[in-house]
Amino acid sequence: MRVYNTLTKKIEDFIPFEEGVVRMYTCGPTVYNFAHIGNLRTYIFEDILEKSLMYVGYNVLRVMNITDVGHLTSDGDTGEDKMAKGAKREGKTVKETAQFYTEAFFKDCSELNIDKPAVVAPASEHIDQYIKMIKKLLDDGYAYESNGNIYFDISKARDYYRLSGKNPDDLRVGVRDSVEEDAAKRNPADFALWFTVSKFQNQEMKWDSPWGVGYPGWHIECSGISAEYLGEHLDIHCGGVDNIFPHHTNEIAQSEAYFGHKWCNYWMHGEHLNDASGKMSKSKGEFLTVDLLKEKGYDPLSYRYFCLNSHYRKPLVFTWEALDGAENAYKKLKNRIKQLDRTPDLNENKTDAYQVKFKSAISNDLNTSSMMTILYDVLKDDDLSDFSKLYLIDDFDKVLSLNLIEDEPEIEEDKEQEILKKIEERAQAKKDKNFALADQIRDELLKQGVKLIDTREGTTYELV
Repeated sequence: MRVYNTLTKKIEDFIPFEEGVVRMYTCGPTVYNFAHIGNLRTYIFEDILEKSLMYVGYNVLRVMNITDVGHLTSDGDTGEDKMAKGAKREGKTVKETAQFYTEAFFKDCSELNIDKPAVVAPASEHIDQYIKMIKKLLDDGYAYESNGNIYFDISKARDYYRLSGKNPDDLRVGVRDSVEEDAAKRNPADFALWFTVSKFQNQEMKWDSPWGVGYPGWHIECSGISAEYLGEHLDIHCGGVDNIFPHHTNEIAQSEAYFGHKWCNYWMHGEHLNDASGKMSKSKGEFLTVDLLKEKGYDPLSYRYFCLNSHYRKPLVFTWEALDGAENAYKKLKNRIKQLDRTPDLNENKTDAYQVKFKSAISNDLNTSSMMTILYDVLKDDDLSDFSKLYLIDDFDKVLSLNLIEDEPEIEEDKEQEILKKIEERAQAKKDKNFALADQIRDELLKQGVKLIDTREGTTYELV
C-alpha cells in the first residue's frame, strides 16, 4: 500500500511498526455544535482508509477523541473554550451540551455508513494522563510555568515546522492574525498545555493539578489519549488539512519530547469541502448538515457517493446541482444492480482479476474514484455472470459502504401477486391514457409501503 505522507510531502510505501497491525489515530469532533458536511467529508475519508486497510489484510486499531473541553476559539490560546461557548448558546451545562452533540455526531456517521472507531475517548475522562505527560515535559525542560499556566517551549522541539512547511518569519506577531502577543509566553508560538483559573475564571469544567485548579490545552489531549491506547508508536494520524498547523504540529512536538523518539510515521490529511464562497464553516451561509440533506429529500449516502468520486487530497466544491447529479447516478447504480440475476454462477478467474485491480486502486493513495470506475467496469463486463458481478459488488462495498446490495425484504406470495396485478392495471391505464387512474394506483401502493420504479424495461417495485 502506498499513501501520501504530509510529513515527507510524497507518496511512499506504507510500512507499519508491527507487521500486519495498524495503530491509527483520528482527531474527533469538538462537540459544541452539529457537524456540517464539510467536517463529515474528513470522517468519510478516514472511514474509507480504515476499511481499505482491513480489505488488504491489516488488523486496524483506531482511536478517536471527543473534544469536550480545552478547544479555544483562537489558535493563539485566546478566546473562550468552544464548549463553554456552545453551552452558553444552548442554555445547558457543558456536559449536557457535549452529550447531545456527541450523540448527534454518531447519528450522522451512522447515516453515512461511517463506522465507529474501536476506541472513542472523551477528552475530559483522561485528565490524569495529561498531567502525567505535562509533569515529565516540565521535568525534562520542554515546558515552563508562567502566570499560572503551563506552556510548551517550541524552541526546544526538533524541527518544529517540518509537518506544516511553514516559515517561522511568517508567523510573527502582526503578520498572522491568529498569533497574538502574550507576555506570559517566551515565544509567541509557544502553546498551552494547562490553563489555570489565573487566565479563565469562568471555566465550568476544572480539575485539581500540581499547578492549580484548571483544565488541559487542546493539543495535549490528542497526544495523551493516543499514548494511553496506542502506546509509544503510532502508524497513521489523520485529520483535516486545517489541523496540520498548529494542532498536529504541536502534537508532534510534545509527543516526541515526551517519548524521546519519532512518534508517528504517516500523517494523512483530507482536503476541504468548499462552497461557492470558499471553505465551508458553521458561521456563514446555510448550515449544511446531514439532517438538512434529508429534509431536502436526499439520501445521505448520495453525499458519500459524491465524496467517493473525488480524491481525498483534492478540494471538493459542493453545489446542490452537483449533489443532484450524485443522487441520480447513485440511484441508477442501485437500480442497475437490483436487476442482476442472483442465480449462482461464479467466474472465479475473472473475479480474482477484478479484486486485484480494486486493491491496486486502494494502494494508489486511496484512489476512490478509480475504485468507483472498477465497480462500473464490473457492471459493463459481458463476460461476467450476474452472480459474479453481485459477488464483486458486495466485496467492494466492504470499503465503499454504499449499501449497494441490500437484502430483499420478504413478502408473502399473495401480497406479491396483488402488487403485480396492480402494476398490470396501471400499465393498462397508462396505455388507455387514463393517467389519473395510473397515478391513483401508484399513490395507493405507496401508502401501503410499495414504491413503483419505472424503467425502460418495465415497472418494478421496492418496499419502503
